[in-house]
Amino acid sequence: MNRIYLDNAATTPLDKEVIAEMVNVMENYYGNPSSIHAQGREVRTLIEKARKSVSGLLNAAPAEVFFTSGGTEADNTAIRCGIAAYGLKHAITSKIEHHAVEHTLDELLKKGVIDKLSFVNIDSKGNIDYAHLEELLENNPRTFVSLMHANNELGTLTDLERVGDICEKYDAILHCDTVQTMGHYVHDAKKLKAHFMVCAAHKLHGPKGVGFIYVSHKVKINPLIFGGAQERNMRGGTENVYGIVGLAKALEMAYQDMGAHQQVIQELKSYMKTRLEEEVPGISFNGETEPEKSLYTVLNVSFPEMEMVDMLLFNLDINGISASGGSACSSGSNIGSHVLTGIGADPNRPSVRFSFSKLNTKEEIDFVVEKVKHIVEQNIAV
Repeated sequence: MNRIYLDNAATTPLDKEVIAEMVNVMENYYGNPSSIHAQGREVRTLIEKARKSVSGLLNAAPAEVFFTSGGTEADNTAIRCGIAAYGLKHAITSKIEHHAVEHTLDELLKKGVIDKLSFVNIDSKGNIDYAHLEELLENNPRTFVSLMHANNELGTLTDLERVGDICEKYDAILHCDTVQTMGHYVHDAKKLKAHFMVCAAHKLHGPKGVGFIYVSHKVKINPLIFGGAQERNMRGGTENVYGIVGLAKALEMAYQDMGAHQQVIQELKSYMKTRLEEEVPGISFNGETEPEKSLYTVLNVSFPEMEMVDMLLFNLDINGISASGGSACSSGSNIGSHVLTGIGADPNRPSVRFSFSKLNTKEEIDFVVEKVKHIVEQNIAV
């Protein structure tokens, strides 16, 4: 069976050119980058070349980019270290953030590191209420704000420039979870006014287990991980050299072909939305779907109530279709999507997130729509 992969928001296939770059490092560059001999120095050069490439694409300084094990570590570093460095006691976020943000802030509140955690209002499509954000900051200036660029389940985009302007007005520290959008949109560090941005390489056809955190020169933080002088004393541990090289290569390729990929993937998303509307009665879409308001790689579909809700993804899987999803949490239950619950989605309706990449085709979409139509017809509640 030739499987169809529509779970690119979870992870993307490694690009062949990225693999080639990484294999070259694995085979030929084995020195420890902290060693002062020639083999160590040449590996250190690879890391710094990658840092310069990444920082250039972000319009940042190389000294503002630190490599990590991925997005979760980067988010934790920004939140824990940012709050600690400035002794902040109040944080603002939303109820549809990634667990790397949500759980970290919950833990800081639980342990008394922060005294208060406020949630900015969101609407039924996952848009934040900018007026409410300003109201929260007006009452609590010099606070920590953590808001994602695009929701990983819904695809709804947040206007980071607008958020940055509001945060600057009230001297707030701004962390943006940019995991889903790094490599898919241009991120200009000087223009966005964010103090922290993050990346996970595997979301843009790079390797798993590596990412980076952008830390603006305007803030100074202490390390999250101690143990050595690596990453300019900001992250202990021998660097994942081939991962870092792979990350830089993947980001370079993403920026090089960004416009073309954006157009192709957006067309696939729009095509699938239209086909589903034509073929599957009773569906609706979670989050924003208009191109200017929505991440072009994500389409979240809510299906009619079914007798066997849990079987929807299973049936897709056995038909060779990889996707992800769930439903809103039921009352009194922790099982389900906190994001769908946060926007007030119907817990009785299953939802599937289809997420696309440059490798998907229109023919694949046609196949998926036909299979979805058949599965829904066979399982619709009566």
